[in-house]
Amino acid sequence: MSEASGTGRIVIDGGTVVTPTETIAGGRVRIDGEHITGVEPIGDDTDFEPVGERVDASEKVVLPGLIDLHGDDVERYLFPRSGERVDPLTALTASDRLTLAAGVTTKFDAIAFEDAPEKNRSIEGATEVLDAIENSASLVADHRVHARCELTDPASVERVGTLADRSSVDIVSLMAHVPGRGQFEDDDAFASRYTDGRGAVADQAASAGRTVGSIPESTVRARATALAAAVDGTDVVLASHDDPDAAAVDRALDNGVELCEYPLTLEAAERASTRGVATAMGAPNLVRGGSLWGNLDTLEAIDAGAVDVLCSDYRPHSLLESVFADTGEPLQRRVARVTSEPARVAGLTERGRLAPGSRADIVVVDPTDVPTVTRAFVAGEEVYRCE
Repeated sequence: MSEASGTGRIVIDGGTVVTPTETIAGGRVRIDGEHITGVEPIGDDTDFEPVGERVDASEKVVLPGLIDLHGDDVERYLFPRSGERVDPLTALTASDRLTLAAGVTTKFDAIAFEDAPEKNRSIEGATEVLDAIENSASLVADHRVHARCELTDPASVERVGTLADRSSVDIVSLMAHVPGRGQFEDDDAFASRYTDGRGAVADQAASAGRTVGSIPESTVRARATALAAAVDGTDVVLASHDDPDAAAVDRALDNGVELCEYPLTLEAAERASTRGVATAMGAPNLVRGGSLWGNLDTLEAIDAGAVDVLCSDYRPHSLLESVFADTGEPLQRRVARVTSEPARVAGLTERGRLAPGSRADIVVVDPTDVPTVTRAFVAGEEVYRCE
């Protein structure tokens, strides 16, 4: 994990600065070391204390570094083509640089701990990725782990239950991908989802679907309760995944879930909101204009006031695109879903906002055409530039 530290005083001048409460046209952000020391409009008096560097952000938008609570794109770098597996550090390094280019400075790598060859997944391989995140000094963004537990796999439940004391594991999510339940209407839908050209083939996926489909719902629920008990009392955030209805949300929350990811229906999203638990939806869903699988439309959930956080899921740049998607809301509200709100959920109190005292994770964005990051800072250190 990168331990970037600020190198001096920097002033970012002239951009549209988005704070937690307002948008400042022609604003200034001051950095000293690892932290932000000031955020204000540029006044008539342009004299200010000498700085190590002045960044001209004219005609650009200045945002807090984005915080992605669920990004599983590293799988695509691990298995770029059927039959090829790249070593974890190489895959993470590729993901890391593209993560920064997408404006994400804090990344929760969503790692699936399950033995499922049809999905190119194994518990051993997931553990190798986890070890690489904890031991690498070459990653520039702040990488943390979102451990995905597949409740249909008893080995997954056992392994994830041991991860709460790992330094990088901050989120554990409960999921059960089963044909005929949740997002998969039937065996064909399940097989289609996991036949992806990177190793999975239709007959493997169909066979796996039949196997997990035979597991009683009562067994899946008992495993969820057992895993929730294993992480209870730790700092790990427990999440549920693909809740289909209000009853499923109630069961999850009764187990101690603090984050509902990708609810499948508006009923589920609104129940989580009513009970005061954060709801996360997919940014690709929003920028595309709907779910690939016919599930809840992110914009519909936003219109209902039932979305707190957006995640990149499998497409990192979608998080930045979501900031500029027209939802009928003020810019600072759209920014909050990918900065201060995920910071709040994850307990990262110093991140996600342009305000004095906050950690200086900042991105400068050219909003024309496709939103593009031109500069990125992690803990006050410039780590990315493309102008």
